[in-house]
Amino acid sequence: MSISIAIVEDEKNYNNALKKVINYQDDMNVVAQFHNGSDALAGLPGSAPEVVMMDIQLPDMQGIEIMEKLKRQMPGTRFIMCTSFEDDEKVFRSLKAGALGYLVKGESMDKILSSIRDVCNGGAPMSFSIARKVLSHFEMKSPEAEGFDDLTEREKEVLQLLSEGLLYKEIADRKCISIDTVKKHIGNTYRKLHVSNKVEAVNKFNRFKN
Repeated sequence: MSISIAIVEDEKNYNNALKKVINYQDDMNVVAQFHNGSDALAGLPGSAPEVVMMDIQLPDMQGIEIMEKLKRQMPGTRFIMCTSFEDDEKVFRSLKAGALGYLVKGESMDKILSSIRDVCNGGAPMSFSIARKVLSHFEMKSPEAEGFDDLTEREKEVLQLLSEGLLYKEIADRKCISIDTVKKHIGNTYRKLHVSNKVEAVNKFNRFKN
């Protein structure tokens, strides 16, 4: 069964070139073409494509806006952003809005076709330059991660034992310290991690210990 695809692209020559190449594939079929945002907003739900190749900058609105408005109406549709823009704000706003792929215009047709197949198989295809931006973003330490780094080695040891289900007395015995000292370490841990209870502390610990 072929993959149904809609193309939202204001450059008509590029739109038609995409359609021609996609329709040449045995496993793909273009079911709709749009050249502006208002037409796409009105027509996409009815065409119900499995994949939308969405230009991020249209004459009357941004492709991100269209996706934000249609995502709930079209939960089974996968959006791949196609753009000349690589600025961080557009990249992360697109991903936050639900885009599953982000391709820079100029990619080869082979890359575009493989990205369509990839997104239908659960992947998240991106141009190399975009993937590098995303990776760099997640490599930056969040405030929560920095809070974890602020813990002393003993506080981390106590939190590790707490995550294993040990009681305060058991932790005290294991570390040869008093229960009051255990409580002090845990209190400092809660403050540094900005949490108010054991469950929140352990959850953050499990997320950031690696």
